[in-house]
Amino acid sequence: MTSHPFTDLITVTAVDAGTFTANIDTRWTIGPKVHGGCMMAVCAAAARRSVPDAAELAPIALSANYLSAPDPGEVQLSTTIRKRGRQVNLVEVELSQRGRVAVTCTVTLGPLDAKPPRHQVPLAVSNMPVEPPADAVLVTPDHPLGHVVHVAQGCDMRLDAATPFLTGSEGEPVTRIWLRPFASDEADPDAAMLFALMAGDITPPVTMNRGHFGWTPTVQLTTYLRRRPTPGWLRVMASSTVVGDSWFEEDHVILDANGQVVVQSRQMAMLPLGS
Repeated sequence: MTSHPFTDLITVTAVDAGTFTANIDTRWTIGPKVHGGCMMAVCAAAARRSVPDAAELAPIALSANYLSAPDPGEVQLSTTIRKRGRQVNLVEVELSQRGRVAVTCTVTLGPLDAKPPRHQVPLAVSNMPVEPPADAVLVTPDHPLGHVVHVAQGCDMRLDAATPFLTGSEGEPVTRIWLRPFASDEADPDAAMLFALMAGDITPPVTMNRGHFGWTPTVQLTTYLRRRPTPGWLRVMASSTVVGDSWFEEDHVILDANGQVVVQSRQMAMLPLGS
């Protein structure tokens, strides 16, 4: 097993002008299919590679539409630069496998915030301890959740012990986890940045706390990367305000070890069939 699995995930190889390949390991899956946040991170990596002299620019806003669910293995990435500006660049990325487009992703590249925010409202995620408490549930391959959420094999993931579905009960559609990349991935600032971006889709579906289990396919995901995370634990809180008859939205807010907001995301997903 590699000591830097996330760095391996976001390594894209140039094939031709604007086209790349990447290899997605089986650990970056939910069930048998590739995890949506991981595909977004790969698209971000390809977008950055496609723009000359973009090393100082970050994927600050991404909007992805999920058309099909690819298998782990090789994927192809085709990029089109739609805007070149002094501060903002816009790149469209298509992620395909075996000739079938799986994801279309619009990536905005620009400078990240570095100074403290000028204004910020109180956030519920700030009430989480900076580091996971002793009773936080480590998701291992042997844990029931780890049988499905294979992405936990590529990082350190710990759930709030009070999460309702862990005890077979129901509660509010809110999930809290602590997350940290492996040391070799965290040591690479770009890998750590894209790891935080990926984490905007990392929690188990909040609908599990309402008794809905099964595959909840994401149809659309929008993620904002606000700043580079400082090394340490990420605090992740996912929540939903409306769980409908077929659809629900899920929001992620992620703080770094300094308590700064590093990622915000919202997705539209479908409830499991028959739930």
